[in-house]
Formats: sequence, structure tokens, C-alpha cells
Amino acid sequence: MRDFHHPGRSAAYATTAMAATSHPLSTSAAIEVLQAGGNAVDAAVAAAAVQAVVEPQMTGIGGDCFAIVANPDGSVHGLNGSGPAPAAATPDKLAELGVTQIDFNSPHAVTVPGAVRAWEVLLARHGTRSLGDVLKRAIGCARDGYPVTPRVAHDWARNLEKLSADAGAADEYLIDGAIPKVGQVMRHRALARTLQAIADTGAKAFYEGEVAQDIVDTLAAKGGLMTMDDLAGMETLDMTPVVRNYRGIDVAELPPNGQGFIALVMLGILERFDLAGLDPSGPERFHLEMEAGRLAYSVRDLFLADPDHMAYGPDAFLTPAYLDKLAARITPSSRIPDIPPALLGPSSDTIYLSVVDDAGMAVSLINSVYKDFGSGICAPKSGVLLQNRGACFRLEPGHPNCIDGGKRPLHTIIPAMAFKDGKPHLSFGVMGGGYQPCGHAHVLTNMVDFGMDPQEAIDAPRMFFDETTHVLQAERSVPAETLSVLRGLGHEIVEAPGPIGGAQAILIDRDNGTLVGGSDPRKDGMALGY
Repeated sequence: MRDFHHPGRSAAYATTAMAATSHPLSTSAAIEVLQAGGNAVDAAVAAAAVQAVVEPQMTGIGGDCFAIVANPDGSVHGLNGSGPAPAAATPDKLAELGVTQIDFNSPHAVTVPGAVRAWEVLLARHGTRSLGDVLKRAIGCARDGYPVTPRVAHDWARNLEKLSADAGAADEYLIDGAIPKVGQVMRHRALARTLQAIADTGAKAFYEGEVAQDIVDTLAAKGGLMTMDDLAGMETLDMTPVVRNYRGIDVAELPPNGQGFIALVMLGILERFDLAGLDPSGPERFHLEMEAGRLAYSVRDLFLADPDHMAYGPDAFLTPAYLDKLAARITPSSRIPDIPPALLGPSSDTIYLSVVDDAGMAVSLINSVYKDFGSGICAPKSGVLLQNRGACFRLEPGHPNCIDGGKRPLHTIIPAMAFKDGKPHLSFGVMGGGYQPCGHAHVLTNMVDFGMDPQEAIDAPRMFFDETTHVLQAERSVPAETLSVLRGLGHEIVEAPGPIGGAQAILIDRDNGTLVGGSDPRKDGMALGY
């Protein structure tokens, strides 16, 4: 139990249904749908759509979406709503254009947005409401305005130069050339019209006709290669989650092109150590977590790609022998100096939300435009801010994640679901780009090994590492003594440039007949139930 002398928040408790998101307007939209008789999928899409308006630095209809839907009987369905590179974006074509790297703000970083198609498919297969029903709150926020909340304003303020560089983005996301301030009401009228068109006629209003033409024309003017056919051809992928047990809890993650199985690799490594006997904020715990992360992420960078281009499936990285081999590299007395690629062969910015309804259906959903405000390119007539997920591609010929026409890139956004005794137990996820697998392992071990409730597990101090240099980045809440000992083990440590990620979680407590929710104080949101 938390110390009530210290500022913080308690976990949310309810008996019927619950939603946890990173924005109050999103959580309230989900609760509104649930109380009107909608199910967890209806509520999750309504909440994601609101966030696509009120958290534009994190998400939008120009981005991608992944989801896991768990039914009360334990059956589970995964959906990959990530879009591919344009058909013309071949390595030869990019070389012809003189592209030597895919910059975050490049038109070549824009892949086909998958979110709207994913929302429609989720509702058709698992929901009870139409897109028109669940988009009402989002349309109202875009048309009538919403107040800018503190964390959103904080992120917005870092992106003046990026938004000013594109005429569409400046018009839609600046006020007289300036960043909106906390409490200021923002409106996105072009986006409202697009959302209304989607509500009226479905996803085809986005992928065909005027909106699609606006996207294609905007990118073409900047040298992009996307066509109307690329957009019209967007399809979601049904995916069977990859499942691995961690100390009696079955953890489900979506398979590639997402990085979810990397969280399972981390958990498999950590399971070989006695975490429960350690201080959850102490140097021994963080040393083991960061070393497991460095190993698992090196696996990711070498092998993860569009599944059609991977040499090995995710199960190959989850065998006991392989995890033993990785774990054996970790010593408690010093940092691993290097991680040679030969070791790693197996045999050889984002919003996350969670909803549980009165029937026990649980939805774990994540939606993203990748970096802050995506590519910074906004189609001016439709108000669609376009993601920059294509920056995750590599340009090295022969690399499994090398860009090519129609290929999906390595994807960082990963929803998760945990099961106990075959039934949904914990719907959770952690935002934060590359941090997400590490965040999944951190939050889950906080709960399983250290007995924290969802809110405590989310609140706890975090560390991560620079994905290129492996320099550790620590939140200010990590104890100074922990940092001192870690430096003595050979780790270079700097203060994290900002709070690390954000998380939401809902625990289904079958013993007490309650739902227990947590929402990250690093964001503006909340968990709420009834």
C-alpha cells in the first residue's frame, strides 16, 4: 500500500466495467459508451478516436492501430492495423532519388495509415456499434473544441519548429503561428469534417475519394511515392498472439511486425533470476532489467521485420535453451561490455488504452503516429496528420527490415494481455516508442514479483537505455544510491530527457469480483469504472 503522506493516486476500483486511458476526455467517452450498453470494443474505439483529436502529438487517424480482444471464456483475437510502405518505395527507387536515410520528417517515412481500417474491422467483428455511433465524441471535440491539458501542452511546446515547417500542420495545429497553452481551446475543423465523413460512410471515406486524394497530393508535392491504390489496398491482419508463461501468468503479445515478443524474451531472461528477493527500486533489480533489455533489444534489431521477411518466427526466441543462453551472459557484478551479433541467433509517441466491460470482455488497444506529431506533414483539406512509421525501416540491402514496396516496417507499438487459469487477468500496455517491451516487463514484474497493484506498478521509477549507445537513462525518482551502485558496475547513466513512457492497466480480480485500474501520472489520463 502506498504512503498516503506522499502525493500520488490510488488504484481505481469498480465492480461492473472500467476504462483506463491517458486522457480524461477519452476515459469519459469510453465510460459513456459502456453505460449506454456498448461493449468493450465499442468503448475502446470511441476512446481511441477521441485521443486521435485531443492528443495529436501521440496519435491520430493518420497512424496505425494494434489490438488484442479477450473474451470472458479466454479466447483471444489479435489485430494488426499497421500499414505498408507505398508500392513504389523500393530500395532501387529510393536510391535513384538519392535517399540515403529515412528522416523522421521525410515523406518517405509516411506509410499507409491503418488505424481507421482497424477501427472498422474491430467493430464489425467484435463490437455492437457502428463507426458513426462511436465517433460522435471525437467529432464534437474536433468541431467544437477541447481544452489542452498539461502533458499535451508540454509535448506540443517542443514541436513549434516541426509544425511550422509544414503549411497544413501550421494551419491545423498552431494558433497564429504559436503553440497552444494549457487550458486553451483547440479546434480542428478540417479533421472534424473528415471524421464526420468516416462516420457517415465508413472507412472508405478515408481510403478512397477526396481524403485519400488530399493525402496523396500532399505527399507528392514533397516527393512522396504514395498512390490512391496504396491507400485503397489497406487491409488489417488477423494475428494469433504469441503466449509465454511468466511465474504462473500467461502473457500474450502480438507477433511481428510488432516487437511484442521482445517483452516475452525479456521476461524469459528475468524469470531465471530471483527478482522477488530484491528491492524493486534497487540497483540489483535495475541491473538485471537493463541487461535483459540490452540483450533482448539486440535480438530485435537483428531479426525483427515484416514476418514474411524474418528468418525465424518468434517462438524460436522463446525456447528454454535459447533463453538460458541469453541469461548466462548476465553477471550480477558487472555490465555486459558488448553483445556480439553471433550470440543472438536462436538456433543459428503513442496512446495506449484498456477497457473491460460488464460481460468480462477485455480490450488492449494502442494507436500511434510514432514520433511527436508523426512526420509533421498534415494534408490540409482533410486535416489528416500523417505518421512517420516508415522511419523504422532500414536501408541496408539484405537486412530483413530493409524498406520495400508493400512491406510493413518494424513496429514499436504493442498491446498486451495476461491470463490466469485460462481467463483474462490483466489488460495492460506501456507507451513510449522503443521502451514498450521493457515497460511491459517492468510493470508486469512490479505486479507479479513485487506484489504491487496496477497503480503502484505504473507509478514506480523507471530506467531505460539509449537504443544505439546503451547509455542508461534514469527518471529523477530512481534513488541516488541505486545510480551510484550501477555506475560502479560499469553502467554510464544520464538523467532521462523526460518521463519514460506512459501506461494503463486493468486487473480483473476474480477472487473479490472487482476491477482494479491504474493510469500513468506521467500523462493526463485516468482509470475510471462503475
